[in-house]
Amino acid sequence: MSFNVWLAYIAAGCTAGVAVIALYRDPRSFIHRVFTLGLSLFAITACLTGFAYQTTSFDKFLFWQQIEIIVASLLPCIWLLFSVSFARANYVEQISKWKWVLLLVFTLPVCMVTLFKDSLYTGLPVVTASSTLFIPLGWSGYLWYLSWIIFAVMILMNLERTFRHATGHMRWQTKFMFLGIGSIFIVHLFIDSQTILFKGINTGTDSIGLGVLLVADIFILRSLFRGKPLHVGIHLSHQFLYNSITALIVGIYFISVGVLAWFSLHFKWLRDVHLLIFLIFAAFIGIAVVLLSDRLRMKRKRFISRHFKRPQYNYQMIWEDFTKRTTSVTETEKLCNIIVTMISETLEILSVSIWYVDEKQVRLYFGDSTVYTAEQAGELKFSGQGGAELLQAMTDQTMPIDIEGREDDWVEDLKHTYGMETKESRIRYCVPLNAAGHLIGIMTLSEKVFYEPLTFEEFELVKTIADQAAAALLNLRLAEQLRQAKELEAFQAISAFFMHDLKNLASKLSLITQNLPVHMDNPEFRNDALRTISQSVSKINTMSSRLSFLSQKLELTFYRCDLNDLIRTTVSEIKKYVKVPIVQNLDSIPPLSIDRDHIHKVLENIIMNAYDALAEDGHIMIATHSRNNWAEISVTDNGCGMSKEFVGKNLFRPFKTSKKQGMGIGLYHCKTIVEGHGGSIEVESEEGKGTTFKVLLPSLRVKGQEAKDRNKV
Repeated sequence: MSFNVWLAYIAAGCTAGVAVIALYRDPRSFIHRVFTLGLSLFAITACLTGFAYQTTSFDKFLFWQQIEIIVASLLPCIWLLFSVSFARANYVEQISKWKWVLLLVFTLPVCMVTLFKDSLYTGLPVVTASSTLFIPLGWSGYLWYLSWIIFAVMILMNLERTFRHATGHMRWQTKFMFLGIGSIFIVHLFIDSQTILFKGINTGTDSIGLGVLLVADIFILRSLFRGKPLHVGIHLSHQFLYNSITALIVGIYFISVGVLAWFSLHFKWLRDVHLLIFLIFAAFIGIAVVLLSDRLRMKRKRFISRHFKRPQYNYQMIWEDFTKRTTSVTETEKLCNIIVTMISETLEILSVSIWYVDEKQVRLYFGDSTVYTAEQAGELKFSGQGGAELLQAMTDQTMPIDIEGREDDWVEDLKHTYGMETKESRIRYCVPLNAAGHLIGIMTLSEKVFYEPLTFEEFELVKTIADQAAAALLNLRLAEQLRQAKELEAFQAISAFFMHDLKNLASKLSLITQNLPVHMDNPEFRNDALRTISQSVSKINTMSSRLSFLSQKLELTFYRCDLNDLIRTTVSEIKKYVKVPIVQNLDSIPPLSIDRDHIHKVLENIIMNAYDALAEDGHIMIATHSRNNWAEISVTDNGCGMSKEFVGKNLFRPFKTSKKQGMGIGLYHCKTIVEGHGGSIEVESEEGKGTTFKVLLPSLRVKGQEAKDRNKV
């Protein structure tokens, strides 16, 4: 058998073996099944390539080539599904967003090779000068390879985006997985672009694809035995997928391909460069492995520090970066993610985790980690005894604690609780996060990439970062408490509004029940009583329907209304319960655009307050005036009055009242309604002499305002 046949079968066998190992690691996992299916399809295509090379005629060669293309048509959909779900903590949501794209990626290549299979090729293979075969493409074959290029770019962009968000131990576990899968599709880009460029398939590139598949198997196998790369969960930031360097690289690559193609047509020594291309690719992969190495970065820092007399850490840059990242953060989980990422990148520590403490100092909550997802952290059961003993041990600590060699009970419980799987993820240090004299959280660190302990300088750096992180966490906690307090205050205000209106209705119903035994036989009283009860029920239903809107904004509905007629109606209703004279002095006022129900509520509240302030010989006077484009309603009583201090400081504030059984919400509600109409309330009062409330409403509204049915304040 030829070299290509052996290479094809070896690549197929190795890829199938890696697929079996991946499935064996967790056969129930969705991502393991997708990954195994993708590798299995690559193994089948490699095997079919071997079958094609063993044939003795062009017809049989094209037959196996068509079978291979049919199987390869399934690859883009499977690997795009893998790329949008791999290491994504919310992979179900991601798949849902990509479902129509996945459907297109599945149907388009399959349709090209099944419905239009006669247009895949335009003739039989031709032997080239380098003893390889050249198969000219038809229009459906051309579109098939073009779509493969587009789909490969999409897969690479998704993989790159996921890798850029991986930090610490997660990046350490997945690095070779990304290199292996990425190298396969990078080479596919090269091979398919050559096919598109020359409008035909050159079988000489098959050896490149098979060789790279073998290299990718080694990388993937290395990643599978390094940890659990298919179990990691990464939360992506809200960035667009096209914010990627992949698109830029692909664009530069296609320009380079065009230049190289021109040279290959004019210089004979460049026409058979497939082995050279593979060697160049292997060199680039080797460089990528070295550049992504955490150990190399650590060596570089040490070399610069020792030989150029420079500090190992640029503290100014560290604090600028920390400030820039945390300035606008409003969520605890996001802040924890920034802190663990920063420490992992700065100190080259693979395992960094943060647990924040509840306000009662008795429970730990998962913040973020470079090792664990939220689901994995939940399995650690840190809220049990292990967490309590760790809290007790860290309460009075101010410096990071090296737990290596310690035999305290809480250290053993901590190690048992964490259940370390690899020495890269084990705990070496516990760092207290203290602020304002309280323990805000606990940060756990592993050793550095060389399994070396932290130096004194690094201890101080971790301590300083921990203090800044604790202060930021405390500020977020205080902001959250303030938000909750405001929500509670808003809830109390809403409840008070509702209860105040119910109290007014209850007062009316109470007066009816008091007079019922005396006037039961009076038909007019019975009619008024039934009407009042019916109106009260209707108002309760109306208030209930509006209650859901009170937590947001006061909603006013404006209609043209006769203000004097509204006052007469309100007084007529109140006279049934108020046993004092109510004098009306109403001037002629043009119709206003107001919310009748809400202004009725304002008048009712002010008149009832006046009645509550009166003695037995008291009286109430209501007057209206029109002055300077304002309609004025004045309600005057000769009751007990109010002090200037109370009027100035407390009168319109919620929950402030001078009445023994008052709730202090009625006038606050009235003020809100009147100001919603663009008006104002003025008060004149003197203790022992009485009070005058003046409600000012604009009589001329903004042009076009009356045409609006609704206005939200």
